[in-house]
Amino acid sequence: MTTRHRNALGEATSPYLRQHADNPVHWQQWGTDALEWARERDVPVLLSIGYAACHWCHVMAHESFEDEATAAVMNEHFVCIKVDREERPDLDAIYMNATVAMTGQGGWPMTCFLTADGEPFYCGTYFPPSPRGGMPSFTQLLEAIDDTWRTRRDDVLQASASITTELRRAGGALPAGAAPLDGPLLDAAVAAVRADEDVERGGFGGAPKFPPSALLEGMLRSHERTGSAMVLDSVTRTAEAMARGGLFDQLGGGFARYSVDADWVVPHFEKMLYDNAQLLRVYAHLARRTGSDLAFRVTEATAEFMLRDLRTDTGCFASALDADTEGIEGLTYAWTPEQLIEVLGFEDGVWAAGLLAVSSAGTFEAGTSVLQFPSDPDDWTRWESVRRSLFDARSNRPQPARDDKVVTAWNGLAITALAEAGAGLGRPEWIGAAERCARSLLDEHLVDGRLRRASLGSVVGDASAVLDDHAALATGLLTLQQVTGDAEWLARAQQILDLALDHFADENEPGSWFDTADDAETLIARPRDPVDGATPSGTSSMAEALLLASVLSSADTAGRYGAAASATIDRGTLLLQRVPRSAGHWLAVAEAAVRGPIQVAVATDGASELLDAARRHAPGGVVVVGGPPDSIPLLADRPLVGGRSAAYVCRGVVCDRPVTDIDALVEALAR
Repeated sequence: MTTRHRNALGEATSPYLRQHADNPVHWQQWGTDALEWARERDVPVLLSIGYAACHWCHVMAHESFEDEATAAVMNEHFVCIKVDREERPDLDAIYMNATVAMTGQGGWPMTCFLTADGEPFYCGTYFPPSPRGGMPSFTQLLEAIDDTWRTRRDDVLQASASITTELRRAGGALPAGAAPLDGPLLDAAVAAVRADEDVERGGFGGAPKFPPSALLEGMLRSHERTGSAMVLDSVTRTAEAMARGGLFDQLGGGFARYSVDADWVVPHFEKMLYDNAQLLRVYAHLARRTGSDLAFRVTEATAEFMLRDLRTDTGCFASALDADTEGIEGLTYAWTPEQLIEVLGFEDGVWAAGLLAVSSAGTFEAGTSVLQFPSDPDDWTRWESVRRSLFDARSNRPQPARDDKVVTAWNGLAITALAEAGAGLGRPEWIGAAERCARSLLDEHLVDGRLRRASLGSVVGDASAVLDDHAALATGLLTLQQVTGDAEWLARAQQILDLALDHFADENEPGSWFDTADDAETLIARPRDPVDGATPSGTSSMAEALLLASVLSSADTAGRYGAAASATIDRGTLLLQRVPRSAGHWLAVAEAAVRGPIQVAVATDGASELLDAARRHAPGGVVVVGGPPDSIPLLADRPLVGGRSAAYVCRGVVCDRPVTDIDALVEALAR
């Protein structure tokens, strides 16, 4: 039952909802009882969707939701429901589509007005406390909505029915076979992306600039297939620009959400797990393939940030650090020359100011600067001493709040990145951290045989896992199976994949997937969005997981996964053809599929330099396993050769002769 006539968010498992538990608004959590209360009262639902690290969500909360007079209007005329978009991506997807359809743009906080059936009739984003820039005040909007509801009900119901019909119509499947999956398709997609490159500053398109994480991984794989120096140049330009700008935390590691300017100087300061997990994967891959010192440093600093600042007591990873500190953006991170001198002394302070692009004019607000790293120092020992001193001093400043919510999908991305990077760069402690996270997720988020979306402090939430939760977790488990050789990870990945195949696959459109399960809560539309965004779409993530499972599994199950992977990728070709910048993860998966995918199985009776070399030199998307002959499916009937470790390299179902020395293996992988 809803706790009506008072704020009901105190027991939520979402830190974002708990941030609003002291509001005078009678916030309810989403559920049938809250909607029924709206029907009983004959009032609309005011649905507010946001997330804990969202700056403008905090602004609107301070201006309106904490205001007694505004809250009184909300409570009198509406049933007010708060939703964490990260905990309920299904609701977020539906009402974001409605907001974009009505206004031409979306964002958070999202403000939607619904009927008691959940059908939207008016949507927007942030509304100010007083009229501003052509926008009405939030109170004016509330009063107008209430008046329209009471006096023009037929118009409201007609609008909501029309919008709902359109939302249902828009959720169709991608067509199959829109374009053949081959090298020319992928080359054309990469060429189209490169046409949007900001060659001078790095990145693609203009400000604001978001890190194109999955796209960079896909382009790296394209370079490895084609050998194109131009494609590699595009990747390294963007990777270096992001790493040297203010987007990257030069003291503590980790990347902010995006840059507000085209030069990557001033970030929007929130740090998201999903960005850092994906970027860890990219920079580790770039470091392996190019030997770039910068890529190595960024990889290590990003992994350290995740393990130090985002790891929870359970071994999983928290969702984000807030954009604001005590309500002020950048309070923790910005510096003046005087502050540098105060911490470091005059000589080191002046030296650091020059190195980090800190000036009296400032690059941020009120004469402060965001630290950058335009060029390498002339003295690395001095820099490391300076960095430690500044980081220690910054640690004594007020710190941004952390959203401790553990999201299954984002932790799946972290498992994959840490395991891949640990294996490729020889950091077993990263692999260990990935294993601990995976065990914790399986112990806590699998409830009665079904996966849940999120937990907080080891208390799992009620929200069911969506498609990307299953796909990202399965990919992480399959990555662990490769780097550890432990067959248990394969079995657990198959368990998750089988759940996805049974509950998310579109039975009428093979290769198409819904984002919610067939037995999940019935909403006004069943969301389905295959386009990659800040995170890979659930559908492209499923393509990756299924492709891996088809290679790693035994013959009796591999066929099912392989057929589903092929059908899924077949539908993704349309996105690669038409919107390649929004299909970065599709590109990465398609590149792996076009090459076979390549499989390297190293038969060994112990520690093997050959296996280590395979992991260092393998292109992205290559499946690499090692262990005793016949210990796992890929090592079946693959013995040692002359008593020595032997690497079996295959592309699809075509295999080379086994090799026993590193040079021959590297040559085989380069073909």
